[in-house]
Amino acid sequence: MPVHDARTGAEAATEAGLGASTASSPTTAPAAPAASPTTVPAAPAASPAGGHEVPAESDCETTLSMRPVREFTAPAPEGADAAPAPPGPADDLLGRIGDWDPVLTPVGTFRLLPVRPERDTALLARWMNDPAVAAFWELDGPEEVTGRHLRAQLEGEGHSVPCLGVLDGTVMSYWELYRADLDPLARHYPARPHDTGVHLLLGAVADRGRGLGSALLRSVTDLVLDHRPACARVVAEPDLRNTASLTAFLSAGFRFSAELSLPGKRAALMIRDRSLRHLM
Repeated sequence: MPVHDARTGAEAATEAGLGASTASSPTTAPAAPAASPTTVPAAPAASPAGGHEVPAESDCETTLSMRPVREFTAPAPEGADAAPAPPGPADDLLGRIGDWDPVLTPVGTFRLLPVRPERDTALLARWMNDPAVAAFWELDGPEEVTGRHLRAQLEGEGHSVPCLGVLDGTVMSYWELYRADLDPLARHYPARPHDTGVHLLLGAVADRGRGLGSALLRSVTDLVLDHRPACARVVAEPDLRNTASLTAFLSAGFRFSAELSLPGKRAALMIRDRSLRHLM
């Protein structure tokens, strides 16, 4: 995820294994207790301060999980398609993600739905309190911890957009798409204009470790490259300890570029290049 927070800027978070996150900054643990589901729109049917110096031609990172478990997921909210959230400050920087059409993926019809804190914080806080997720995202605790993290993106400089992932009409994942070239992460690697970063968290324990994260990562990065023609590559910075996340990124067409020393973690700079997207 973007380098935001005490460790990586004003809103940092790392991803947990393949059930905690597949992003830059978030293995298996018991699922968090169920809470009242959150509703989200249904998708139409049919899916360096101290690290290795990165070579000038280098590129960058992400985390994940698999099929929805009811205690963790929620049906997509009714009427959201008809009444989308108002454009946020990051819309012009990232291409109005809320307007992107659903896509058919190998695992179902998938869409990204920009987060609305008043609707989504409770669900995301439950996911963040899963020990496997908390180990990498570090956003466990009261609901307000997650709320502050979301608001920092929505009310901040506008280079990061938090989103829900909706698969076949069910909310099952959390995503952060951000302008890596405008993020504190850019101080730790040779960023290029319009580099786009990605973080992923799979909410349900049952969704992890089955290849779902890899499939969705590939589809989401394809969406980024299709809607952002100026972006030549998508980057991620998963924790080096998060082997499930590293595996997911590699399976999704990312390549390992370098090892980075970031505030709070040693990370793998993972990159998916536009020029290689049909080859890897």
